[in-house]
Amino acid sequence: MLSSRQRLLAALDRRVPDRLPVTTHHVMPSFLQRYMNGAGSREFFDRYGLDAILWTVPHRPDNAAGEYFDPRQVAPGFLESRRIATDNWRIESEEMPSQDYRTVRYRFVTPGGVLSTVLQSDIHTTWVSEHLIKEKSDIELIARYATAPKCDVAAVNREAEEFGERGIVRGHICCFDVFGQPGTWQDATCLVGTQQLIMETFDDPAWVHELLKILQERKKTFIRSLAGAHYDLLELGGGSASSTVISPEIFRDFVAPYDSALIELAHQAGQRIVYHICGGIMPLLEDLVALGPDAVETFTPPAMGADTDLGRAREIVDGRVCMIGGFDQGHYFTGCPAEETRREVRRCFEEAGPGGGYILAPSDHFFDAEPELLEAFAAEARECRYN
Repeated sequence: MLSSRQRLLAALDRRVPDRLPVTTHHVMPSFLQRYMNGAGSREFFDRYGLDAILWTVPHRPDNAAGEYFDPRQVAPGFLESRRIATDNWRIESEEMPSQDYRTVRYRFVTPGGVLSTVLQSDIHTTWVSEHLIKEKSDIELIARYATAPKCDVAAVNREAEEFGERGIVRGHICCFDVFGQPGTWQDATCLVGTQQLIMETFDDPAWVHELLKILQERKKTFIRSLAGAHYDLLELGGGSASSTVISPEIFRDFVAPYDSALIELAHQAGQRIVYHICGGIMPLLEDLVALGPDAVETFTPPAMGADTDLGRAREIVDGRVCMIGGFDQGHYFTGCPAEETRREVRRCFEEAGPGGGYILAPSDHFFDAEPELLEAFAAEARECRYN
């Protein structure tokens, strides 16, 4: 029998493991608090018998370049690491009164001016209520003063050694400070706003390309620092490049050129990449494969607001990338008989599993799940074996 790490790596390398690998994406803190009395993600994977994932994204400053860890950062937010500051790139935060949500204004202080953004949060997630880039000239401050984090390779390797065969070590390509996404386009939507950025692809495409190049260069610096890091998988992408948000034409013009270059650079650094699209995917599958990633996720089904036909997706992919996801956590983790959950697991395996190269997982995060349905999900997957 393979270890969880061996099983997941076999699927990522598009080989046939001993049985269907089964895992999940980030284990959300609100779920752990509500259903597991605040236990950690390792306890979650052990409790349900899933193939484990360790998420770690340690950054390091370049002291010779005048960089240091941001002394004002209280704790890293979601998809954040310890922020890297300089005397020319300082981030200040201020709690703002709100009756409904925690609301924080962040100010990015540079010698050329101040940029600001506002985030709001509830127990489940965080969102942008005021975007950072308000004038087109704001991107000049980012280009001139923003820091570019580097990977703390030694820290990653220490954690990977301690984690051992429990599962794989995942991280993601660096996001913009405070709030961002791993993909270049997706990072830009967090700074500008998705609707506004889409409009600018028609009204001022040169400006959009300029912004994307600025963000891409920051990510390139991070990726070059990954050589020797014992990651098993690094995430790129995000939902705002899905076909339920943008057209295939926008994807080809404003997403693919930037992220395909990052994937190539990551491969040169000895790293695997999973491209994360939580949304519509079917019209983009050939384009996603052409980016050159090692895996694609999340294959979100229609009942979750997207469009994946898992069997048809398997035909299109044709073994060229590992497929991760495809499971409808909205229905089959809450409010249904355990036997229905088991049948859905079996359907996913029969449609996407033949020949290996498939990891069963929910199509992105979940915040609520009945323990008995999680148990059925994991137990049925462990029974899905290759002949």
